[in-house]
Amino acid sequence: MAPDKRVRLRREAWGFAIGSILFAVGAVPAYADAVGPIATDATFFAGAVFFTLAALIQLALSGRRPPRRGTARADRADWWAAAVQFVGTLFFNASTTAALATAVDPDTRVGSGWIPDAWGSICFLVSSAFAVVATTDRDGLWDPQARSWRCTWLNMTGSVFFGLSAVGAYVIPATGDLVSIMWANLGTFLGAVCFLLAALLSRRDIPRDAAPESSAGQTAAS
Repeated sequence: MAPDKRVRLRREAWGFAIGSILFAVGAVPAYADAVGPIATDATFFAGAVFFTLAALIQLALSGRRPPRRGTARADRADWWAAAVQFVGTLFFNASTTAALATAVDPDTRVGSGWIPDAWGSICFLVSSAFAVVATTDRDGLWDPQARSWRCTWLNMTGSVFFGLSAVGAYVIPATGDLVSIMWANLGTFLGAVCFLLAALLSRRDIPRDAAPESSAGQTAAS
């Protein structure tokens, strides 16, 4: 693997890690009570931005165009995992942006606080399924270290928790109440923790010795 790809992989891992921390913090009721709705929604908004930036790096590493005929099964699944994940982060961007706009200006209200986007959660689940397929043949990937079983299943578990969060956050039309505010928060928190662990573990799998050095002779920032 080329040195620049190692650097981008580390930046990708940091992006997912920071985004996960922000989502986990925002889902803690005590934090929301302490900082208020605007700061809470801004936390989720920032987390979604970091997710999207990291997902974009991962998609770029997997190839900027859809796989063609003859592409290895593992590489094809890896590309689709990255592409669907990137789309999912865009759904979360839309969801968190709408929630933040509502918090700033209640007249634009379309819901109460940040509601986990069901479409984003579905994308994450589909992406995780493709990642499982890609991991079954790691030797066929552009880089065998790009996927590992422990990270793949941590991401799958996190996607399931995000899905539960989306179900808990469904607004019952007759009452206007959420199905389960507990699962809306807990699912987001546990899912974010799983994504955080996967990001941190993926950094341990990336060699550091070949990272390019900056003009000052220090390892390039990751």
